[in-house]
Amino acid sequence: MENKNIVIIGGNSGIGEKVKTLLENAGANVLTFSKSKSGSGQLDITSDFKDMDGLPEEVNGLVYCPGTIHLKPFHRIDISDFRKDLEINYLGAIKVLQALQKPLKKSGNASVVLFSTVAVQTGLGFHSSIAGAKGAVEGLSRSLAAEWANANIRVNTIAPSLTDTPLAEALLSSPEKKEAAGKRHPLGRHGEVSDIAEAVVYLLSDKSSWITGQVLKIDGGLSAVR
Repeated sequence: MENKNIVIIGGNSGIGEKVKTLLENAGANVLTFSKSKSGSGQLDITSDFKDMDGLPEEVNGLVYCPGTIHLKPFHRIDISDFRKDLEINYLGAIKVLQALQKPLKKSGNASVVLFSTVAVQTGLGFHSSIAGAKGAVEGLSRSLAAEWANANIRVNTIAPSLTDTPLAEALLSSPEKKEAAGKRHPLGRHGEVSDIAEAVVYLLSDKSSWITGQVLKIDGGLSAVR
Protein backbone atom coordinates (compact mmCIF):
# COMPACT_ATOMS: atom_id res chain seq x y z
CA MET A 1 0.00 0.00 0.00
CA GLU A 2 3.08 2.24 0.02
CA ASN A 3 2.24 5.71 -1.38
CA LYS A 4 -1.17 4.64 -2.69
CA ASN A 5 -3.91 7.27 -2.50
CA ILE A 6 -6.93 5.84 -0.70
CA VAL A 7 -10.21 7.71 -0.12
CA ILE A 8 -12.44 6.65 2.76
CA ILE A 9 -15.97 7.99 3.05
CA GLY A 10 -16.91 7.82 6.72
CA GLY A 11 -13.43 7.22 8.14
CA ASN A 12 -13.78 8.88 11.54
CA SER A 13 -15.16 5.98 13.56
CA GLY A 14 -15.75 2.25 13.61
CA ILE A 15 -14.59 0.22 10.64
CA GLY A 16 -13.54 3.25 8.59
CA GLU A 17 -11.30 4.54 11.37
CA LYS A 18 -9.64 1.15 11.76
CA VAL A 19 -9.10 0.86 8.00
CA LYS A 20 -7.49 4.30 8.02
CA THR A 21 -5.06 3.26 10.77
CA LEU A 22 -4.10 0.02 9.03
CA LEU A 23 -3.56 1.79 5.70
CA GLU A 24 -1.45 4.56 7.19
CA ASN A 25 0.66 1.98 9.01
CA ALA A 26 1.21 0.31 5.62
CA GLY A 27 2.42 3.59 4.07
CA ALA A 28 -0.71 4.69 2.19
CA ASN A 29 -1.84 8.27 1.76
CA VAL A 30 -5.34 8.28 3.26
CA LEU A 31 -7.99 10.94 2.70
CA THR A 32 -11.13 10.74 4.82
CA PHE A 33 -14.40 12.53 4.13
CA SER A 34 -17.37 12.76 6.48
CA LYS A 35 -20.24 15.00 7.47
CA SER A 36 -18.19 16.42 10.34
CA LYS A 37 -15.34 18.84 9.65
CA SER A 38 -12.67 16.42 10.84
CA GLY A 39 -10.55 14.57 8.29
CA SER A 40 -9.51 15.62 4.80
CA GLY A 41 -12.81 17.18 3.82
CA GLN A 42 -16.44 17.69 4.73
CA LEU A 43 -19.04 15.77 2.74
CA ASP A 44 -22.77 15.42 3.27
CA ILE A 45 -23.61 12.33 1.24
CA THR A 46 -27.32 13.20 1.30
CA SER A 47 -26.67 16.49 -0.53
CA ASP A 48 -26.75 16.90 -4.31
CA PHE A 49 -23.05 16.99 -5.16
CA LYS A 50 -21.22 16.05 -8.35
CA ASP A 51 -17.62 16.86 -7.38
CA MET A 52 -15.44 16.47 -4.29
CA ASP A 53 -12.78 18.99 -3.35
CA GLY A 54 -9.27 18.02 -2.29
CA LEU A 55 -8.89 14.85 -4.34
CA PRO A 56 -5.54 13.88 -5.89
CA GLU A 57 -5.34 13.40 -9.66
CA GLU A 58 -5.08 9.65 -9.16
CA VAL A 59 -6.99 7.59 -6.60
CA ASN A 60 -5.91 3.99 -6.08
CA GLY A 61 -8.67 2.94 -3.73
CA LEU A 62 -12.09 3.92 -2.42
CA VAL A 63 -13.91 2.65 0.66
CA TYR A 64 -17.53 3.69 1.17
CA CYS A 65 -18.39 3.08 4.84
CA PRO A 66 -21.59 5.02 5.73
CA GLY A 67 -24.43 2.84 6.94
CA THR A 68 -27.70 2.72 8.83
CA ILE A 69 -29.48 0.29 11.13
CA HIS A 70 -33.27 0.60 11.38
CA LEU A 71 -34.52 -2.74 12.61
CA LYS A 72 -38.32 -2.68 12.86
CA PRO A 73 -41.26 -4.86 11.85
CA PHE A 74 -42.15 -4.15 8.22
CA HIS A 75 -45.51 -2.60 9.09
CA ARG A 76 -43.81 -0.06 11.36
CA ILE A 77 -41.24 1.17 8.84
CA ASP A 78 -42.29 4.47 7.32
CA ILE A 79 -41.55 5.28 3.67
CA SER A 80 -39.22 8.02 4.91
CA ASP A 81 -37.13 5.33 6.67
CA PHE A 82 -36.82 3.36 3.43
CA ARG A 83 -35.79 6.55 1.62
CA LYS A 84 -33.18 7.36 4.26
CA ASP A 85 -31.63 3.90 4.02
CA LEU A 86 -31.49 4.16 0.23
CA GLU A 87 -30.09 7.70 0.34
CA ILE A 88 -27.23 6.87 2.70
CA ASN A 89 -26.32 3.34 1.65
CA TYR A 90 -27.03 3.32 -2.09
CA LEU A 91 -27.53 6.77 -3.61
CA GLY A 92 -24.67 8.22 -1.55
CA ALA A 93 -22.36 5.53 -2.90
CA ILE A 94 -23.47 6.31 -6.46
CA LYS A 95 -22.70 10.02 -6.06
CA VAL A 96 -19.27 9.31 -4.60
CA LEU A 97 -18.43 6.77 -7.32
CA GLN A 98 -19.44 9.23 -10.04
CA ALA A 99 -17.34 11.96 -8.43
CA LEU A 100 -14.29 9.67 -8.23
CA GLN A 101 -14.49 7.70 -11.44
CA LYS A 102 -11.98 9.90 -13.32
CA PRO A 103 -9.20 9.72 -10.67
CA LEU A 104 -9.91 6.01 -10.18
CA LYS A 105 -9.56 5.34 -13.91
CA LYS A 106 -6.47 7.52 -14.15
CA SER A 107 -4.65 5.38 -11.58
CA GLY A 108 -4.79 2.41 -13.95
CA ASN A 109 -5.05 0.00 -11.03
CA ALA A 110 -7.78 0.86 -8.55
CA SER A 111 -9.93 -1.00 -6.07
CA VAL A 112 -13.36 -0.05 -4.72
CA VAL A 113 -14.83 -1.58 -1.56
CA LEU A 114 -18.51 -1.13 -0.74
CA PHE A 115 -20.54 -2.46 2.17
CA SER A 116 -23.59 -4.70 2.25
CA THR A 117 -25.00 -6.86 5.06
CA VAL A 118 -25.48 -10.55 5.76
CA ALA A 119 -29.23 -9.82 5.71
CA VAL A 120 -29.29 -9.44 1.91
CA GLN A 121 -28.66 -13.11 1.13
CA THR A 122 -29.83 -14.52 4.48
CA GLY A 123 -33.41 -13.75 5.41
CA LEU A 124 -33.49 -11.96 8.78
CA GLY A 125 -36.63 -10.54 10.33
CA PHE A 126 -36.95 -6.77 10.82
CA HIS A 127 -34.24 -6.10 8.19
CA SER A 128 -36.46 -5.32 5.20
CA SER A 129 -35.36 -1.69 4.80
CA ILE A 130 -31.62 -2.13 5.20
CA ALA A 131 -31.61 -5.42 3.26
CA GLY A 132 -33.35 -3.70 0.36
CA ALA A 133 -30.88 -0.81 0.30
CA LYS A 134 -27.83 -3.04 0.63
CA GLY A 135 -29.20 -5.42 -2.00
CA ALA A 136 -29.10 -2.46 -4.38
CA VAL A 137 -25.46 -1.91 -3.39
CA GLU A 138 -24.60 -5.51 -4.28
CA GLY A 139 -26.22 -5.14 -7.68
CA LEU A 140 -24.37 -1.88 -8.28
CA SER A 141 -21.08 -3.49 -7.28
CA ARG A 142 -21.42 -6.37 -9.75
CA SER A 143 -22.52 -4.09 -12.59
CA LEU A 144 -19.61 -1.67 -12.06
CA ALA A 145 -17.16 -4.55 -11.74
CA ALA A 146 -18.16 -5.58 -15.25
CA GLU A 147 -18.27 -2.06 -16.67
CA TRP A 148 -14.97 -0.89 -15.18
CA ALA A 149 -12.94 -4.07 -15.71
CA ASN A 150 -11.37 -2.69 -18.91
CA ALA A 151 -10.10 0.27 -16.87
CA ASN A 152 -8.58 -2.20 -14.37
CA ILE A 153 -10.83 -0.98 -11.57
CA ARG A 154 -11.92 -3.76 -9.25
CA VAL A 155 -15.22 -3.43 -7.37
CA ASN A 156 -16.07 -5.70 -4.45
CA THR A 157 -18.49 -5.67 -1.54
CA ILE A 158 -18.16 -6.85 2.03
CA ALA A 159 -21.24 -8.30 3.73
CA PRO A 160 -20.68 -8.42 7.49
CA SER A 161 -22.91 -9.69 10.24
CA LEU A 162 -23.33 -7.84 13.56
CA THR A 163 -20.07 -6.05 14.35
CA ASP A 164 -19.14 -4.02 17.44
CA THR A 165 -19.19 -0.50 15.97
CA PRO A 166 -20.76 2.77 17.16
CA LEU A 167 -23.59 2.15 14.67
CA ALA A 168 -24.45 -1.14 16.37
CA GLU A 169 -23.94 0.12 19.92
CA ALA A 170 -27.58 -0.37 20.96
CA LEU A 171 -27.50 -4.01 19.81
CA LEU A 172 -24.39 -4.82 21.87
CA SER A 173 -24.90 -2.51 24.84
CA SER A 174 -24.74 -5.15 27.60
CA PRO A 175 -22.95 -8.44 28.35
CA GLU A 176 -26.28 -10.22 27.93
CA LYS A 177 -26.82 -8.78 24.44
CA LYS A 178 -23.26 -9.66 23.44
CA GLU A 179 -23.72 -13.22 24.69
CA ALA A 180 -26.99 -13.58 22.77
CA ALA A 181 -25.37 -12.19 19.62
CA GLY A 182 -22.52 -14.67 19.96
CA LYS A 183 -24.93 -17.60 20.24
CA ARG A 184 -26.53 -16.65 16.90
CA HIS A 185 -23.21 -17.10 15.09
CA PRO A 186 -21.64 -20.54 14.51
CA LEU A 187 -18.21 -19.24 15.57
CA GLY A 188 -19.69 -18.18 18.90
CA ARG A 189 -19.08 -14.44 18.89
CA HIS A 190 -20.10 -11.19 17.24
CA GLY A 191 -17.76 -9.41 14.85
CA GLU A 192 -15.00 -7.00 15.84
CA VAL A 193 -13.93 -3.96 13.85
CA SER A 194 -10.56 -5.55 13.02
CA ASP A 195 -12.30 -8.59 11.45
CA ILE A 196 -13.81 -6.35 8.80
CA ALA A 197 -11.03 -3.78 8.45
CA GLU A 198 -8.36 -6.39 7.67
CA ALA A 199 -10.53 -7.72 4.83
CA VAL A 200 -11.01 -4.21 3.45
CA VAL A 201 -7.25 -3.65 3.34
CA TYR A 202 -6.80 -7.01 1.60
CA LEU A 203 -9.33 -6.07 -1.10
CA LEU A 204 -7.58 -2.70 -1.59
CA SER A 205 -4.17 -4.31 -1.93
CA ASP A 206 -2.49 -5.97 -4.91
CA LYS A 207 -2.80 -9.30 -3.06
CA SER A 208 -6.41 -9.40 -4.28
CA SER A 209 -5.61 -8.29 -7.83
CA TRP A 210 -7.68 -11.09 -9.43
CA ILE A 211 -10.81 -10.52 -7.37
CA THR A 212 -13.67 -8.37 -8.63
CA GLY A 213 -17.47 -8.43 -8.62
CA GLN A 214 -17.54 -10.47 -5.41
CA VAL A 215 -19.51 -10.23 -2.19
CA LEU A 216 -17.25 -11.30 0.65
CA LYS A 217 -19.30 -12.59 3.58
CA ILE A 218 -17.62 -11.91 6.92
CA ASP A 219 -20.28 -13.13 9.29
CA GLY A 220 -18.96 -15.76 11.67
CA GLY A 221 -20.56 -18.46 9.53
CA LEU A 222 -24.11 -17.11 9.94
CA SER A 223 -24.94 -17.24 6.23
CA ALA A 224 -23.50 -20.68 5.48
CA VAL A 225 -23.07 -22.84 8.58
CA ARG A 226 -25.73 -24.43 10.77
